[in-house]
Amino acid sequence: MRRYELMLVLRPDAPDDRSQAVIDRTTRQITASGGQIVKVAPWGRRRLAYPIDRYREGSYHIVLFEAPAEAILEVERGLLITEEVLRHLVIRVERPVRAARRDDADGSDTDEDDDLSIDDEELEDEGETIDESESEAAPAAIE
Repeated sequence: MRRYELMLVLRPDAPDDRSQAVIDRTTRQITASGGQIVKVAPWGRRRLAYPIDRYREGSYHIVLFEAPAEAILEVERGLLITEEVLRHLVIRVERPVRAARRDDADGSDTDEDDDLSIDDEELEDEGETIDESESEAAPAAIE
């Protein structure tokens, strides 16, 4: 199963019980199709970038879940016909890659931080250095 994130923008004038019913129905639909809900986070009311159906604000909710691809189509179909939903967006979220643990010759495990360390020399090589002669700054600023 893949991990997805669903952002819902609900009408701001919808009663709290109706908004919660939309979220509950959506999460039940995900679990019924074989998915798992990871997290549901209400973001509250926020101003929209442009008016949608004459609304200047929307009530935002984020649902993080894991589900098969077929479940996404069913969820979106239900959200498209729901009156309280102004907009919705489902995106696939990449899971963070964990560093593989290596065993030392003596058999002890190394820290994961050792695998992710970068030498200072590598950082200096990647950065672009500017010679003072190439600078277009005023002479008073250089001195």
